[in-house]
Amino acid sequence: MREMVRIRRGAWTAALLAVTVTGSLLSGCTSGGGAADDGRSPGQSQSPSPSPSPSESESGAATTGPVLAVKIDNAPDARPQTGLDAADVVYAEQVEGGLSRLMAVFASTLPDAVGPVRSARESDLELLGQFHEPTLAFSGAQRKLLPLIDDAPLDPEPAGKVPDAWYRGTGKAAPHNLYLRPRRLMDSAPGDAALTTGFRFGAAPEGGTPEASRTVRFPSARFTFTWSADRGRWLVAMDGTPTVTTDGRTVAPATVVIQYVKVRASKYHDFLGNNTPFTESVGSGTARVLRDGRAYDANWTRPGAADGTRFTTPDGAPMNFAPGQVWVVLAER
Repeated sequence: MREMVRIRRGAWTAALLAVTVTGSLLSGCTSGGGAADDGRSPGQSQSPSPSPSPSESESGAATTGPVLAVKIDNAPDARPQTGLDAADVVYAEQVEGGLSRLMAVFASTLPDAVGPVRSARESDLELLGQFHEPTLAFSGAQRKLLPLIDDAPLDPEPAGKVPDAWYRGTGKAAPHNLYLRPRRLMDSAPGDAALTTGFRFGAAPEGGTPEASRTVRFPSARFTFTWSADRGRWLVAMDGTPTVTTDGRTVAPATVVIQYVKVRASKYHDFLGNNTPFTESVGSGTARVLRDGRAYDANWTRPGAADGTRFTTPDGAPMNFAPGQVWVVLAER
């Protein structure tokens, strides 16, 4: 089984590389977003896949199962979101029109509900390659992207594949009202060992500079992280509005990583004709790590799509994160 997983991951990595190269050379246009993105009933544009198999962490110890990654809507009409405070890792990435969406990764806890859920992007497949056979929950995807999702080393769970796992909320208009019941997809949370990203948690490094607040800007979105000494956490605001969940809980990560990456045009477009940006999470670059009320310069490296992302201090020592939720903002360099 482990050999089959390695073969599948290798084949997918080669396929993703081919699509990535093709995307940089072609300017062809595909139409439409995910099926559930336009407010249609869950179950359309599904992407079936076999169930995930047991995987191993980087240390070689068997994990209890895959992480759950959920693509979350971040348009103003989608806020406040549900279940965001329970995620172990939250990625913020750029989408069409310079707007943002979130990828929430759950390992230690499965909330009762998560959402609103939106469609997958090509960048998500490369980003999630650093987890072992993750489950990806999403509303749908571009028709031409579905084969690549099927071939990726993950278990795709589009809206409607497991009908009772999905529902439409009443507090928001479609397409900002699709929600997931995670426990209908997974019996239990896999545990921290399933977080195979390469992140390290521990004591803060020497140095750093005091940081009260930091804002990261996308072309049409912005994230602000403000240190709360009382809570020992960074309070999140998106587009100038404090981030809370639908039950009033403040979203406050222990560590914020501003990871500077290359963002380029892909060969995909949304239904309005806007190009879908591709965020390159494989490679190397610089980062800014916020923890304990201080900011640290860092470097990041990820050799391949099946590797985790490692962060180091400028002198090459491992960069430890503070225990707790981590936000990674994939900012254009």
